[in-house]
Amino acid sequence: MFWYGHGGGALGWLAVTVGMVLFWALVVTVAVLIFRALVRPGAYGRGGESRGHPDWRPGGPSPGGPAGAEQILAERYARGEIEDEEYQRRLAVLRAPHGGPTPPEAPGG
Repeated sequence: MFWYGHGGGALGWLAVTVGMVLFWALVVTVAVLIFRALVRPGAYGRGGESRGHPDWRPGGPSPGGPAGAEQILAERYARGEIEDEEYQRRLAVLRAPHGGPTPPEAPGG
């Protein structure tokens, strides 16, 4: 095509370069998406919807109430996500009869 005087000039080279870049960008994007799907096979539930956090349930909090919350809190403490003081404070809140934080005591009384 270029040997007989019908070359595209600079515009032809630009079009070929842009086309090549777009082609390889598409190839890399597809490869990354396939890799992510293979590495995390359980990342999506039926129908493609995201399942989110492993402890999430469609109907709201998991059954078990405070016992389930205490288990999650214990797991976070075991993983080192929260410190000892925060673990004890949150555990006391969960075990309180009214389910809320205890009011601070008045000084001197």
